[in-house]
Amino acid sequence: MNILILGGGGREHALAWAFAQNPKCDRLWCAPGNAGIAEVADCVALDILDGAKVLDFARENGVEFVMIGPEAPLAEGVADTLRAGGLLVFGPGREAARLEASKAFTKEIAAACGAPTAASQTFTDETAARAYVGVQGAPIVVKADGLAAGKGVTVATTEAEAQAALDAIFAEGPGARVVIEEFMTGEEASLFVLAHGTDLLVVGSAQDHKRAFDGDEGPNTGGMGAYSPAPAMTPEVTERALAEIVRPTLAEMARRGTPFQGVLFAGLMIEDGRPRLVEYNVRFGDPEIQAIAMRLGAQLLDAILACAEGRLAAARVNWAEDHAMTVVIAARGYPGDYARGEAIGLPALDDPRARLFHAGTRIEGGELVSNGGRVLDATARGATLAEARDLAYAVAAAVDWPGGFYRRDIGWRALPDDPAA
Repeated sequence: MNILILGGGGREHALAWAFAQNPKCDRLWCAPGNAGIAEVADCVALDILDGAKVLDFARENGVEFVMIGPEAPLAEGVADTLRAGGLLVFGPGREAARLEASKAFTKEIAAACGAPTAASQTFTDETAARAYVGVQGAPIVVKADGLAAGKGVTVATTEAEAQAALDAIFAEGPGARVVIEEFMTGEEASLFVLAHGTDLLVVGSAQDHKRAFDGDEGPNTGGMGAYSPAPAMTPEVTERALAEIVRPTLAEMARRGTPFQGVLFAGLMIEDGRPRLVEYNVRFGDPEIQAIAMRLGAQLLDAILACAEGRLAAARVNWAEDHAMTVVIAARGYPGDYARGEAIGLPALDDPRARLFHAGTRIEGGELVSNGGRVLDATARGATLAEARDLAYAVAAAVDWPGGFYRRDIGWRALPDDPAA
């Protein structure tokens, strides 16, 4: 099978690495890709937001399956265009992708199907939004309604912080919309489910670290590290999340005539064994998928194809009793202003349990250089989480890049008594 992956970050490198191990994968392209992805796939310059151009490329090159990695082409309806052109595609159409593209829409769906989530109000009027924050006080959560690359959420601990978040959102001009919701307490975790209509297959859990610095300090980012599985996602919590949140959502989407196909990434807040929905994403999380891909390997493609082909009812994944962790190495200054084009020296990796996935790199003058905010993902698996953590950090420490930084405490929730955590 000839496969095209859309995207060029750490998520897509992890997917390409897993796909390339599967004998079903013949030729593999990635658009636009990056320096790391180029080691396992042919990278092509292609506007991935233009479904017609992607379809033309697929037809000209005999592509049989398209894996859409990031959220932007899904929100643009690229999956719809490709399906209409007769291609096998993984990822929801434009209407179903609204589960990520609009937080207000997600709240509407949750209300319609009874999925437990935070109480909220949606505003397009700035004065009304500011008055609501004044009445509710802090802590409170302020969310930009649309896509924001994982950085559109402010968990405000003071009213001033909430008002500053509103400043940023309404500065976008006419059409700005904000969801303001209650602050939920508990432990966050991510559940990843492949879905085709109302059929589903769980393909892992993970816990992300959103804040930039150790101790969960600093601004929100797209994610500074993750590990899988998430201890908070016990079998009981997972089944409750499926029964009360995921399955009702899939049924409601089908009832509306916009059935979901792809990966439904449920961000959850868990307290006293009770999961509540924080938000949905309609693509694999980044950096969560790096850890999950390390655990699943080649069978990740089998599961994704089963979803795309409508065979989920009979699909299974086989889990080893292992753990994986990924540590994001980012450019200093991220998620604010940062430099690009800095030279990076990579270590030789001989241990099959460890990988360096590329998130933002390119080759310039024959040299590997930085080309983004999140640049590399040091990822490892082990029999225990501590073993995976130690190996991932050893890989991160071996990278020669003075302009990079990474958190030193990924996994602290699961290893609270470990002095090295």
